[in-house]
Amino acid sequence: MTWGKLLQPDLVLGDSVIGLTPDIIHHHGLRGLVLDVDETLVPVRCPQADQAVRTWCEQMKPLVSLWLVSNNLNESRIRRIAQSVDVPYIMGARKPSRRKLRRAIGAMDLPIQQIAMVGDRLFTDVLAGNRMGLFTILVDPMISPGEVARYSWVRAFEVWLSQKLGVSLQTFSS
Repeated sequence: MTWGKLLQPDLVLGDSVIGLTPDIIHHHGLRGLVLDVDETLVPVRCPQADQAVRTWCEQMKPLVSLWLVSNNLNESRIRRIAQSVDVPYIMGARKPSRRKLRRAIGAMDLPIQQIAMVGDRLFTDVLAGNRMGLFTILVDPMISPGEVARYSWVRAFEVWLSQKLGVSLQTFSS
């Protein structure tokens, strides 16, 4: 498989994770979501999920199995976030490694084609999900209310290199 295919999300949402609606979930036949944590569910400096994310998780739970899989090594932070949304978690995943992703996928006990990896990064979340054969969803980074989106040279480099490798980042339109 080429680097372009490994980095190509199946869906570029063009919105934060809370823009992932039940209609989109149904349209793609998804029954499980593996969610990145930092900047996917919560801004990097927030200690727990805000009310909008908690409400989104509650709306998703009847539709899909949810797991948090984070590269973050700060157990108290990831545990606190997982508890705030009442979702099981795995930390220190080292994405794009597949090892800890396999644990979450195994716990869901669903066919791989019905599970999506949802994250804000191409070289960790999308790459890991594609390596596992998951449906991959790229979301916009979550920022704190009132905060201006900050520039990330790492994310900018990922996008630039991915596009050079033939990745399309055209957003989903319903």
